[in-house]
Amino acid sequence: MTEDRPGAVRGAVECSSGELLGFAPDARVLIVNCDDLGMHPSVNAAVLQAVTEGVTSSTSLMVPCPAATQAMQLLHRSDDVPFGIHLTLTRDGPAHRWAPISPPRTVPSLVDADGLLRTSAAVPQLLVQARIEDVEKELRAQIDVVARSGLSPTHLDWHVMADGGRPDILDLTMGLAHDHGLAARVWLEQGRQVARGRGLPVVDHDFVDSFALDVDGKAQRYARMLRDLPVGLSEWAVHPARGEETSAEADLGWAVRRSDYAFLVSSLARQVIEDEGILITDYQLLQRAWVSASGSA
Repeated sequence: MTEDRPGAVRGAVECSSGELLGFAPDARVLIVNCDDLGMHPSVNAAVLQAVTEGVTSSTSLMVPCPAATQAMQLLHRSDDVPFGIHLTLTRDGPAHRWAPISPPRTVPSLVDADGLLRTSAAVPQLLVQARIEDVEKELRAQIDVVARSGLSPTHLDWHVMADGGRPDILDLTMGLAHDHGLAARVWLEQGRQVARGRGLPVVDHDFVDSFALDVDGKAQRYARMLRDLPVGLSEWAVHPARGEETSAEADLGWAVRRSDYAFLVSSLARQVIEDEGILITDYQLLQRAWVSASGSA
């Protein structure tokens, strides 16, 4: 979650990423990615169900979060579920005690006085103070946790901080993706121009963050958005969860998460996608394209 989530980024392209990925010029292609795997057991349960039984195509793992170990165990048991790493330099609220994977003393510009990641509300301060060497150390530590587990991610994307929040952090993210044979989610206009200049496919149209949508009437809004989906590659970042929050978890946005879950596993979602001929894909295709482009550069 973030305090300032844009709902969409628009931009015309001469050759769509859908075409770069091998789809027909008139294909409407959609990635539906469940962000925040590892945040909470009820998030983990909902995400796995949404991918295996619903209309979502992939997920992203938050390594510093308390349910990340359980999430990695679930991914091992469901090895056909594509997943990325949801790079995390913030915790969602004061009640959450998320610390960096790196020892806090080794990444001092990323932590507060208690050695915890800063809250999402402090992102502006974080972006001013974060030293790029600290950011790199922590991101590599998060990627290494997944690598040591024996899991094989498809991509990198960001929790709260869009394309990393700064051009040098975006460049670092793309470099880490290259180093590890991954794709990266790039969706702000400046970043998309950089990626396309390197021959890397990224979203063509609206990037949808489900936290930017009203909870009331969300199922009907989602259905209308599917019917209006443009030609090319689009991505929705959704945040499903099941169950009820406790008082300590209230700032995780459970109303949004439950409304996402209800739609993603619904017959309505499946029927509209089928009726509209929308092609659901995931980051495995982008991963292959990014690796291929990097190899030919």
